[in-house]
Amino acid sequence: MLRAGDLVVLTGGLGAGKTTLTQGLGEALGVRGSVTSPTFVIARVHPSTVGGPALVHVDAYRLGGALELDDLDLDTSVEQSVTVVEWGHGLAEGLADDRLEVVLDVDPATEVRTATVTGVGGRWAVDDTDAARDDAAPDPLADLGGEPC
Repeated sequence: MLRAGDLVVLTGGLGAGKTTLTQGLGEALGVRGSVTSPTFVIARVHPSTVGGPALVHVDAYRLGGALELDDLDLDTSVEQSVTVVEWGHGLAEGLADDRLEVVLDVDPATEVRTATVTGVGGRWAVDDTDAARDDAAPDPLADLGGEPC
């Protein structure tokens, strides 16, 4: 369901699955290169191999605030790419009016992961007609690769 201009803000503790989720998104988008944590390079661009949007993968963990995120000039690529920002809560919301906020939790005792996905803005609004049609549709988040969450 992701397309150029979409922003995904990932929140979760260490080991919650933020990079694993992004790897699944990269595979689904058909991007080039191995999607790995961009912790030390801050941001990586993975161009499409199938004519779709690029994946811009950002790790905001080491950023000191919204001004440092702004210094990355991500807003210039947001419209043409799918942008995923790990540790982006409180920093990345200003990159786009519409976004998916994904909170990943892991139970340390069982290692069971839970993903809470919240759509923000008109792009992710669902009217009654869409909701009725979506009941019969397969879950678009069900096959993101890796272990179930």
